[in-house]
Amino acid sequence: MGETEIVKEYSNGELTVVWKPRKCIHSEICVKTLPKVYRPEEKPWIQAEKAGTKELMEQIDKCPSSALSYYSKNNSKNHQEIMSEETKVEVMTNGPLLVHGQLEVTGADGQKESKKRTTAFCRCGASENKPYCDGQHNKIGFEG
Repeated sequence: MGETEIVKEYSNGELTVVWKPRKCIHSEICVKTLPKVYRPEEKPWIQAEKAGTKELMEQIDKCPSSALSYYSKNNSKNHQEIMSEETKVEVMTNGPLLVHGQLEVTGADGQKESKKRTTAFCRCGASENKPYCDGQHNKIGFEG
């Protein structure tokens, strides 16, 4: 049987930040963008009450792995879930290949999967969740 997915939620009163640690590739974009909110050395490490709703939404929309998402009292979804048709590709230094936009991924087994937000693809070859990045590039010291 598959492992149960861990999901943690943190709220600022208006917006609830959802964190799925198994999806996190440790790009540190969250910590670098909003260090007053994302404090890995503290518990809880996400302190959503230290930022406004718009500020949180803008930062979460930059999360390359979709480990961070959000919802509000009126059930609004991430901006990334309502993205335009345009697809953009970004190569992260020493990290994954990010594809921003809506896409369909066909696996080696022929299974198709729809992606509607930023998707991080492995470039280092060490991911245990291929073709997706799982943060192994940090552990192996990948350069590229």
